[in-house]
Amino acid sequence: MKSDPVWSRRVVEWGIVTLVLVALIWTVGREARVVQGQGERVAVRATLATLRTALAIDQLVIHATAKSSAQNAKPKNPFTLLDGVPPNYAGELTLRNIYAVAPGSWVFDPDCGCVGYRLLYPEWLEPEQEADAIWFRVGAGAHGPRLSQQAEYRWFGQKLN
Repeated sequence: MKSDPVWSRRVVEWGIVTLVLVALIWTVGREARVVQGQGERVAVRATLATLRTALAIDQLVIHATAKSSAQNAKPKNPFTLLDGVPPNYAGELTLRNIYAVAPGSWVFDPDCGCVGYRLLYPEWLEPEQEADAIWFRVGAGAHGPRLSQQAEYRWFGQKLN
């Protein structure tokens, strides 16, 4: 029995089409994940900027009203300074209980005075973090309260400040 040359040519053509489609789907999927990770990075930076602004305004109010700094010795939860907390704020929680919140959630640890975020897309963060969470300590800076990173986080190769 002799093989049909048209039939074997069609198999090769369909094989090439299939390979091209698989490569295209893989590439589009990867690029979609990159865009999702970049979107999360922008959202995290925007939330940090909002929290830093809230802390700065609170500090200005304290100085303007001449309140005692002794009552402000313990770091404040910057989320309580906002008009409304973000919908993904999970409340006050300790570092060791970060697994209890869903990825994409913000928390405040009153014990360490830290703001934490559990990432949705942790594959873009360096160095790899336990529980896929990043932490920022609320502390005193040269010009008032500030949020400083607990580690040297890099997201897509750029510093996360």
